[in-house]
Amino acid sequence: MKIYTKTGDKGTTALFGGTRVPKHHIRIDSYGTVDELNSYIGLIRDQEINQLYKDILIVIQDKLFTVGAILATDPEKAILKNGKERLNINKISDEDIVLLEQEMDIMNQDLPPMTHFVLPGGHQTVSFCHIARTVCRRAERLASALNDLEPFEANALTYLNRLSDYLFVLARKLSHDLQADEVKWIPEKK
Repeated sequence: MKIYTKTGDKGTTALFGGTRVPKHHIRIDSYGTVDELNSYIGLIRDQEINQLYKDILIVIQDKLFTVGAILATDPEKAILKNGKERLNINKISDEDIVLLEQEMDIMNQDLPPMTHFVLPGGHQTVSFCHIARTVCRRAERLASALNDLEPFEANALTYLNRLSDYLFVLARKLSHDLQADEVKWIPEKK
Protein backbone atom coordinates (compact mmCIF):
# COMPACT_ATOMS: atom_id res chain seq x y z
CA MET A 1 0.00 0.00 0.00
CA LYS A 2 1.36 3.39 -0.95
CA ILE A 3 1.29 6.16 1.67
CA TYR A 4 0.58 8.85 -0.87
CA THR A 5 -2.78 8.72 -2.61
CA LYS A 6 -2.80 12.14 -4.28
CA THR A 7 -6.51 12.42 -3.37
CA GLY A 8 -5.77 15.34 -1.05
CA ASP A 9 -3.76 17.38 -3.52
CA LYS A 10 -6.59 19.87 -3.97
CA GLY A 11 -7.01 20.51 -0.24
CA THR A 12 -9.66 17.95 0.69
CA THR A 13 -9.55 14.74 2.67
CA ALA A 14 -11.92 11.88 3.41
CA LEU A 15 -13.61 11.24 6.72
CA PHE A 16 -14.25 7.71 7.97
CA GLY A 17 -17.20 6.80 5.77
CA GLY A 18 -15.85 8.49 2.65
CA THR A 19 -17.28 12.01 2.91
CA ARG A 20 -14.77 14.51 1.52
CA VAL A 21 -14.25 17.76 3.40
CA PRO A 22 -11.72 20.61 3.21
CA LYS A 23 -8.54 19.93 5.17
CA HIS A 24 -9.27 23.04 7.23
CA HIS A 25 -12.67 21.67 8.34
CA ILE A 26 -13.12 21.79 12.13
CA ARG A 27 -13.49 17.99 12.20
CA ILE A 28 -10.06 17.59 10.58
CA ASP A 29 -8.57 20.23 12.89
CA SER A 30 -10.07 18.39 15.88
CA TYR A 31 -8.69 14.95 15.18
CA GLY A 32 -5.47 16.40 13.77
CA THR A 33 -4.87 18.13 17.08
CA VAL A 34 -5.59 14.87 18.91
CA ASP A 35 -2.94 13.27 16.67
CA GLU A 36 -0.51 16.08 17.54
CA LEU A 37 -1.25 15.48 21.23
CA ASN A 38 -0.58 11.78 20.79
CA SER A 39 2.83 12.57 19.30
CA TYR A 40 3.74 14.78 22.26
CA ILE A 41 2.67 12.04 24.64
CA GLY A 42 5.02 9.72 22.75
CA LEU A 43 7.78 12.25 23.38
CA ILE A 44 7.05 12.17 27.13
CA ARG A 45 7.02 8.37 27.06
CA ASP A 46 10.47 8.40 25.43
CA GLN A 47 11.95 10.21 28.44
CA GLU A 48 13.70 8.58 31.40
CA ILE A 49 10.62 8.31 33.62
CA ASN A 50 9.04 5.67 35.83
CA GLN A 51 7.86 2.63 33.84
CA LEU A 52 4.40 2.94 35.41
CA TYR A 53 3.98 6.37 33.82
CA LYS A 54 5.15 4.96 30.48
CA ASP A 55 2.61 2.14 30.76
CA ILE A 56 -0.22 4.58 31.48
CA LEU A 57 0.91 6.82 28.62
CA ILE A 58 0.70 3.87 26.20
CA VAL A 59 -2.88 3.27 27.35
CA ILE A 60 -3.60 6.97 26.85
CA GLN A 61 -2.11 6.91 23.36
CA ASP A 62 -4.37 3.98 22.49
CA LYS A 63 -7.42 5.86 23.81
CA LEU A 64 -6.43 8.95 21.82
CA PHE A 65 -6.56 6.87 18.63
CA THR A 66 -10.09 5.95 19.66
CA VAL A 67 -10.98 9.61 20.25
CA GLY A 68 -9.47 10.46 16.87
CA ALA A 69 -11.52 7.75 15.16
CA ILE A 70 -14.69 9.07 16.80
CA LEU A 71 -13.90 12.59 15.63
CA ALA A 72 -13.01 11.36 12.12
CA THR A 73 -16.35 9.62 11.60
CA ASP A 74 -18.95 11.41 9.53
CA PRO A 75 -22.05 11.39 11.77
CA GLU A 76 -24.28 10.97 8.71
CA LYS A 77 -22.43 7.75 7.84
CA ALA A 78 -21.82 6.48 11.37
CA ILE A 79 -24.51 3.81 11.05
CA LEU A 80 -24.30 1.33 8.18
CA LYS A 81 -27.31 0.21 6.15
CA ASN A 82 -27.44 -3.01 8.20
CA GLY A 83 -27.86 -0.91 11.38
CA LYS A 84 -24.37 -1.59 12.76
CA GLU A 85 -21.92 1.12 13.71
CA ARG A 86 -19.31 1.94 11.08
CA LEU A 87 -16.76 2.44 13.86
CA ASN A 88 -16.64 -1.12 15.18
CA ILE A 89 -14.27 -0.54 18.11
CA ASN A 90 -14.60 -0.06 21.86
CA LYS A 91 -15.38 3.58 22.58
CA ILE A 92 -14.17 5.67 25.52
CA SER A 93 -15.70 4.15 28.63
CA ASP A 94 -16.39 5.54 32.07
CA GLU A 95 -13.60 3.22 33.27
CA ASP A 96 -11.11 4.92 30.94
CA ILE A 97 -11.94 8.25 32.56
CA VAL A 98 -11.82 6.77 36.08
CA LEU A 99 -8.33 5.38 35.35
CA LEU A 100 -7.06 8.92 34.76
CA GLU A 101 -8.74 10.13 37.94
CA GLN A 102 -7.26 7.28 39.99
CA GLU A 103 -3.79 7.89 38.61
CA MET A 104 -4.07 11.60 39.45
CA ASP A 105 -5.17 10.75 43.00
CA ILE A 106 -2.18 8.43 43.45
CA MET A 107 0.30 11.01 42.11
CA ASN A 108 -1.22 13.81 44.20
CA GLN A 109 -0.54 11.90 47.42
CA ASP A 110 3.18 12.71 47.11
CA LEU A 111 2.75 16.34 46.06
CA PRO A 112 2.52 19.48 48.15
CA PRO A 113 -0.85 21.23 47.88
CA MET A 114 -1.23 23.79 45.13
CA THR A 115 -1.19 27.32 46.49
CA HIS A 116 -0.36 29.19 43.27
CA PHE A 117 -0.22 28.65 39.55
CA VAL A 118 3.14 27.20 38.49
CA LEU A 119 5.28 28.33 35.60
CA PRO A 120 5.78 25.56 33.03
CA GLY A 121 9.35 24.29 33.04
CA GLY A 122 12.04 23.25 35.46
CA HIS A 123 13.14 20.19 33.49
CA GLN A 124 12.86 19.24 29.82
CA THR A 125 10.60 16.26 30.59
CA VAL A 126 8.29 18.45 32.67
CA SER A 127 8.19 20.99 29.84
CA PHE A 128 7.17 18.26 27.38
CA CYS A 129 4.33 17.42 29.76
CA HIS A 130 3.15 21.03 29.86
CA ILE A 131 3.28 21.26 26.06
CA ALA A 132 1.16 18.11 25.83
CA ARG A 133 -1.25 19.59 28.38
CA THR A 134 -1.74 22.76 26.36
CA VAL A 135 -2.15 20.82 23.11
CA CYS A 136 -4.73 18.68 24.92
CA ARG A 137 -6.63 21.81 25.95
CA ARG A 138 -6.57 23.00 22.32
CA ALA A 139 -7.85 19.60 21.18
CA GLU A 140 -10.60 19.87 23.78
CA ARG A 141 -11.59 23.36 22.61
CA LEU A 142 -11.76 22.24 18.99
CA ALA A 143 -13.67 19.07 19.87
CA SER A 144 -16.07 21.12 21.98
CA ALA A 145 -16.73 23.46 19.05
CA LEU A 146 -17.24 20.46 16.76
CA ASN A 147 -19.59 18.88 19.30
CA ASP A 148 -21.72 22.05 19.22
CA LEU A 149 -22.08 21.63 15.45
CA GLU A 150 -22.24 17.85 15.18
CA PRO A 151 -22.56 16.07 18.54
CA PHE A 152 -20.52 12.95 19.19
CA GLU A 153 -20.04 10.61 22.13
CA ALA A 154 -19.86 12.61 25.35
CA ASN A 155 -17.13 10.44 26.89
CA ALA A 156 -14.68 11.42 24.14
CA LEU A 157 -14.93 15.07 25.16
CA THR A 158 -14.83 14.20 28.86
CA TYR A 159 -11.70 12.12 28.27
CA LEU A 160 -9.87 15.07 26.72
CA ASN A 161 -10.86 17.28 29.65
CA ARG A 162 -9.68 14.74 32.21
CA LEU A 163 -6.51 14.04 30.23
CA SER A 164 -5.39 17.67 30.37
CA ASP A 165 -5.81 17.51 34.17
CA TYR A 166 -3.83 14.26 34.23
CA LEU A 167 -1.00 15.82 32.21
CA PHE A 168 -0.84 18.75 34.63
CA VAL A 169 -0.60 16.43 37.63
CA LEU A 170 1.95 14.27 35.80
CA ALA A 171 4.05 17.40 35.15
CA ARG A 172 3.94 18.23 38.86
CA LYS A 173 4.78 14.62 39.80
CA LEU A 174 7.68 14.52 37.37
CA SER A 175 8.95 17.82 38.84
CA HIS A 176 8.84 16.14 42.23
CA ASP A 177 10.47 12.89 41.03
CA LEU A 178 13.19 14.73 39.11
CA GLN A 179 13.74 17.20 41.96
CA ALA A 180 13.15 20.05 39.54
CA ASP A 181 12.20 23.51 40.72
CA GLU A 182 8.48 24.20 40.59
CA VAL A 183 8.34 27.96 40.22
CA LYS A 184 5.18 29.55 41.56
CA TRP A 185 3.58 32.37 39.65
CA ILE A 186 3.24 35.23 42.07
CA PRO A 187 1.93 38.31 40.27
CA GLU A 188 3.54 41.62 41.07
CA LYS A 189 1.28 44.01 42.93
CA LYS A 190 0.74 47.53 41.65
